[in-house]
Amino acid sequence: MPYTVAVRELCEFTAKQGDLDLRFTPAPTAQEGIAGHALVYERRGPDYRREVTLSGEFRDLHVRGRADGFDPGRRRLEEIKTFRGSLDRQRPTHRRLHWAQAKVYAWLQCQAEDLPDIEVALVYLELGSQEETLLTERCTAEVLRVHFESLCERFLAWAVLELEHRERRDAALQALQFPFGDFRVGQRPLAEAVYRAATSGRCLLAQAPTGIGKTMGTIFPLLKAAPGQRLDKVFFLAAKTSGRQTALDAIERLAPAMPLRVLELVARDKACEHPDKACNGESCPLAKGFYDRLPAARAAAVRIGHDDKAGASAGGSDHERGSIALTRAAVCEAALAHEVCPYYLSQELARWADVVVGDYNYYFDHGALLHGLTQVNQWRIGLLVDEAHNLVERGRKMYSATLSPERLFQARHSSGASASPLVRRALDKVRRSWRAIDKAQVEPYAAYEAFPESLLSALQHGIGVVAEHLAAHPDDIDEALLDFHFEAMHVARAVESFGPHSLVDVQKPASVNGKAAPSIICIRNIVPAPFLKPRLAAAHTSTLFSATLQPQAFHADLLGLPENHASVEVPSPFDASQLQVHVASHISTRYQHRRASVQPIADLIAAQYGRAPGNYLAFLSSYDYLEQVAALLAERHPEVPQWRQSRRMSEGEQRQFLDRFTVDGRGVGFAVLGGAFAEGVDLPGRRLIGAFLSTLGLPQVNAVNEQIRARMETLFGAGYDYTYLYPGLQKVVQAAGRVIRTTEDRGVVHLIDDRFARAEVQRLLPAWWAPPPV
Repeated sequence: MPYTVAVRELCEFTAKQGDLDLRFTPAPTAQEGIAGHALVYERRGPDYRREVTLSGEFRDLHVRGRADGFDPGRRRLEEIKTFRGSLDRQRPTHRRLHWAQAKVYAWLQCQAEDLPDIEVALVYLELGSQEETLLTERCTAEVLRVHFESLCERFLAWAVLELEHRERRDAALQALQFPFGDFRVGQRPLAEAVYRAATSGRCLLAQAPTGIGKTMGTIFPLLKAAPGQRLDKVFFLAAKTSGRQTALDAIERLAPAMPLRVLELVARDKACEHPDKACNGESCPLAKGFYDRLPAARAAAVRIGHDDKAGASAGGSDHERGSIALTRAAVCEAALAHEVCPYYLSQELARWADVVVGDYNYYFDHGALLHGLTQVNQWRIGLLVDEAHNLVERGRKMYSATLSPERLFQARHSSGASASPLVRRALDKVRRSWRAIDKAQVEPYAAYEAFPESLLSALQHGIGVVAEHLAAHPDDIDEALLDFHFEAMHVARAVESFGPHSLVDVQKPASVNGKAAPSIICIRNIVPAPFLKPRLAAAHTSTLFSATLQPQAFHADLLGLPENHASVEVPSPFDASQLQVHVASHISTRYQHRRASVQPIADLIAAQYGRAPGNYLAFLSSYDYLEQVAALLAERHPEVPQWRQSRRMSEGEQRQFLDRFTVDGRGVGFAVLGGAFAEGVDLPGRRLIGAFLSTLGLPQVNAVNEQIRARMETLFGAGYDYTYLYPGLQKVVQAAGRVIRTTEDRGVVHLIDDRFARAEVQRLLPAWWAPPPV
């Protein structure tokens, strides 16, 4: 079986040399790049061939790609690159890579048309001046063949090992057995639905109750289906660190002796060894010579990630006897041993992993690593999206953009603005346009049909001027100017894709000491579906799963699920006898009733604790509300032990909070609904015997949410439900789900608000709960 590789990937693997260098260069946006290519094409003759599909073979390697253009009259193969600024500042690593790609395409063109020689050209188009710089080299077919085969030879040593690995991996997956004696109740129908979705190449929306083992129930069937569906990769995407760890634990339990490479992707700030240094060879020792040492580090990462390191050969073959866990620690060990950056080593290893576990943003965000690699390499992938109800809000954040006055202020007073009159004038122009909007807007909040043209024009001009300045001073990092530039670029990109899925709003903060504060301008995405839909379509199969995906139409609308998506609602293995559900219909937690509700809530918590001492979680809608109830409980009922969630808790502090929930422990942990302890927390048995939900979790009624409600009403005809009711009740059900984790658990949930007695609210509560007494 041949190993298929894209031209870009072949060259990335074999032709990159020297330092990792991430000093700022003014890169064009995707739209600008497309427009730049179109401009070059317009300047060519009528016989010019655009986007030429080419392929070739070298032993067991199949190389494919698409050259930018071919001029048959000149017999010239062109590789087109768009840029801003001066070409003299281009990094040597980038230029070498461009020549390598162009020469591979040139050989494939010679081979396709039996050409004895060809002119190879790099066409650099400067977007500001629209001037072309043409770099050419006349090459014989023989020279290009030798170049092509030398790259293939270097890649093939790895590709052969990859093919062997793939064969062993698929054989092992075909024989994969469920690691436990039997499925939990509810786990089998979930697994069957995931397997059917994979074999039919569909998207699945799966609601399954908390506590049945959804992670194992989704990973196992997808891995089992992988060989038959010829899946190259499985991506497990989670919203939180706890979800990633659960997936890693499940895979280790599922396939401890299987040739399976499992990579954990972590955030840059957690992987960086030198946060005080810039990402270039002149600043950071782990960036110096990065690409020269990458091959050895890459091979070592595979070996170090292997529990049985002796099973790997010195030549870089893993020859796996067990799963290869490329966790943060394993990758870091390999990276430091070879003096390369751990974060960027993990990015490189994503190409060679079988399963990648990471945050949503690695696949769904703008410029996401995993989605980009999938597109370039044409991988067949399977997606697993954990706690998928979170993807609505996370998707909105990914595709929203904000202009903050603080960033502009800091940029205007930066060293770069002081040193460059052009930069200063450009930023002043942005400020004047911004102030004009402030003066014209009387109300503290207003929504607009489109982004203000005058401000957009000023921003676009400012982006170009600042980019030129930053590119001209690559060694003089101006953080304030750089931060503003990236923020402005993000806004400009959001304007390009603006539509009914988003709104533009301007908020004017309250005045300080009688002085009006500058406004905040936001392009606010409210329906992420248009952005998420093509990402889901790029996968061969995808499963989005959670305990709270009701109503399904709400999630299908907002997440952009394909029309032919399947859905399953797994029955709960739990029954009403396990959970006492009480509605405190005499208490209102509405904002205007908060003060009056504090004492009844504190007394209710104390009464329940007195009847059945043990561990409880009390969820409130805000930190202020939490502090009020907890303080009064301590004053009126000092016999009830308690501990509280605080703002901006570190991961260590969060662990300490959860460590209080011991089997023999007693007390009440106060937490914020929708926060770190409201989902993804597993406290089975006596570790947690009850929860108090002192709110419906409804988003605050304010000007922004009312705009969202109006838009939802226009788009879906259910403005209040889509904006307030469904998101609020999701939080409640998630938090209540911490109580019953196994079929042996027993517990109690108090729903504290009179609105819980309403029929439209009770319809959104889990069906297996006993009808709460009202």
